[in-house]
Amino acid sequence: MIASLHIKTRLKQQVTVLENVFCTTPFKVANITENKKLKELQLMLMSSSPGILDGDVYQMKIELGAGSQLNLHTQSYQRLFNMKQSATQNLEVLLADSSSFCYLPHPAVPHKSSDFTAINKIYLSANCRLIFGEILTCGRKLNGEVFSFSKYHNITEVFINNKLIIRENLLIQPATINLQAIGQLEGFTHQASLIFLCENFNLKEASTLIDNYLAEEKDLVYGITETPVSGLLVRLLGQGAEQLHDCLKAIAATLTSVTNHQTVTYVE
Repeated sequence: MIASLHIKTRLKQQVTVLENVFCTTPFKVANITENKKLKELQLMLMSSSPGILDGDVYQMKIELGAGSQLNLHTQSYQRLFNMKQSATQNLEVLLADSSSFCYLPHPAVPHKSSDFTAINKIYLSANCRLIFGEILTCGRKLNGEVFSFSKYHNITEVFINNKLIIRENLLIQPATINLQAIGQLEGFTHQASLIFLCENFNLKEASTLIDNYLAEEKDLVYGITETPVSGLLVRLLGQGAEQLHDCLKAIAATLTSVTNHQTVTYVE
């Protein structure tokens, strides 16, 4: 199946609205914004398919108009079913001046013999804010499928004014990589990452808030790194998908609150 999605937003009287939305099966988009007076638009990306199947090609494009703010949610875990060949997903995000995009999709669950490649390209203009996350599980852990998939490859490239700033390249091939070795997962089964970029922001305060919050989490290790520009990269290793997803959402809520008000707000 070849599926397409195109979302375009703009700012209208200080409120973000949908300028255009186009999608083909299995995609659906729902506006879940509760307070229509707030600047940020909340959208839910839904799918009528149980997951990504062999041969699927997903093409996704998101354009944010100047000053607009979009928080894109997903409906459920992204299941990658058994495959004889492979499946791909391409996401392109374009942020105009002073726009904001937050995307923390549910964890990916690669089934036995699945082969999946995702390529994310994100282009930021001046004074933009980006919160972008990814979570990969070992597979259907309770079914005994621990790292039984063939390949999971996720490449994320972030550009500011068309200059490459960040390139994340996650490649997991359990048959050829000892995931328990030093420098790999070392006994953990789930991993997550979060990219945060925001110009003219006090990164030290944000890093301290995130560190204080994550230090209270059990069965989890993490690292916080400053990016080449004004931003942070957070990496997590754990044993459960829900815990990592909750952590990313809590971190995103804190970063959003701090950058919106330019005051320190602790994670609840």
